[in-house]
Amino acid sequence: MFKRIKDFLNQVYLEMNKVSWPSYNELRGSTYLIIVFFLLFVLFLFGIDWAIQRFMRVLI
Repeated sequence: MFKRIKDFLNQVYLEMNKVSWPSYNELRGSTYLIIVFFLLFVLFLFGIDWAIQRFMRVLI
């Protein structure tokens, strides 16, 4: 059983060495991009919600 665990951890280590990790600048740029898209999506949903509210008030 311990051999299987050791083999598994060894394979994990070997696979993690193959991963291409982003640089700090790439990571920071991606983070900013995600935050901007998230804020745009929030504004979009707010606009849709506001429009539906206005429409429902006109109907009632």
